[in-house]
Amino acid sequence: MCGCRASVPSTKQYSVNQVAPASTKKSPLAAAGMPSIPIAKQLASIKALEKVSDLEKAFATVALVYNYSADLEGKLSKAETKSLLQTQIWGFIQGQENKPKYQEIISALDEESENKIDFEDFMILLVSLTLMSDLLQEIKNVKTTK
Repeated sequence: MCGCRASVPSTKQYSVNQVAPASTKKSPLAAAGMPSIPIAKQLASIKALEKVSDLEKAFATVALVYNYSADLEGKLSKAETKSLLQTQIWGFIQGQENKPKYQEIISALDEESENKIDFEDFMILLVSLTLMSDLLQEIKNVKTTK
């Protein structure tokens, strides 16, 4: 989530200090004429996040990225969801294409791709892809030192 990578070489990579551009439609912020502000500055402006953990900041980052990409109703089409997942959590889904669970999740996004999903469904997809990822297993195998 932080230090995100793109899965497509021609797609620009975004970090916490940058705001990923919305698709061809305007985001609620852009539609309101508000300037794009780096995610780190947006997070810093939220007083409740001043003394929270990195995990809480990671979730806030996901919420900001989702909201920036969402339409005026706060939803994403399944096609936009697929694109956002593939570009923003590239590290977790790289190499997972042959796994049945990955194929199931992605094929569900390909069906009726104009249908929209809300933030809660997006988070469930994000957690599902993370849980089945090989990268998660590598993270679990890391020995921590004190």
